[in-house]
Amino acid sequence: MVADIQSRISGAFDIFDHEGNKTVDVREIGTIIRSLGCCPSEEDLHDLLTEIEEEEPTGYIRFEKFLPMMTRVLMERKYRAAPEEQLLKAFQVLDADSKGYLTQDEITKAMTEEGEPFTQEEMEEMLSAAKDPDKDAVLYRDYVSVMALEET
Repeated sequence: MVADIQSRISGAFDIFDHEGNKTVDVREIGTIIRSLGCCPSEEDLHDLLTEIEEEEPTGYIRFEKFLPMMTRVLMERKYRAAPEEQLLKAFQVLDADSKGYLTQDEITKAMTEEGEPFTQEEMEEMLSAAKDPDKDAVLYRDYVSVMALEET
């Protein structure tokens, strides 16, 4: 089991190791962690980075520091994605008129003004995946089923 987890971690890390020197840009760590099925908050991500950064920050994270931390996170099943039912309820709260969808303006307002606001880039990425091109809206029941990660 640990070997399988470490193999997954290594594979995800290697995708972003553009120099092939067992380091990745610190800005890629959140993407790597999320690709492994974890959904840490920005504060949690900051704490993880603090744990594995060099004493003199270089802007890069070494695999030998990342592997034990990420193995522990996956073994402890930390930062799991919200279940589909919980995601659906969150969208329903935003859908005050119970239309079954959210307009681009409604979802953008909610995602950029509350909690941990999305950046413009994150918002564009989400909308490109979530928005139904025919209806020009987010049909959230469909999107939630795509968004919910299967338990592994």
